[in-house]
Amino acid sequence: MDTHRQEKIGQVTSTKMQKTVVVTVTRQTTHRLYKRVVRRSKNFLAHDEKSQCAVGDWVRISETRPLSRLKRWRVVQVISKGTPASEAVAESAS
Repeated sequence: MDTHRQEKIGQVTSTKMQKTVVVTVTRQTTHRLYKRVVRRSKNFLAHDEKSQCAVGDWVRISETRPLSRLKRWRVVQVISKGTPASEAVAESAS
């Protein structure tokens, strides 16, 4: 039995649900026709049992069994605490 589960690293963008966070994972790929580097992002709903994540944190998420209708990932580790992008923009504008 293969127990290898996919892991991704992303930034927490929302913590408005109970024990659930939205993690945005951004990756860079090459455009097929134009051969330019394109940034692609996707949101994942991840289970955060202890509600330890805050908006702006960088986290590692791991694939798991379906926990709800859209939730198939679990927060494994908080890599670094960070400031959310919206706050950083507000600070730089001041």
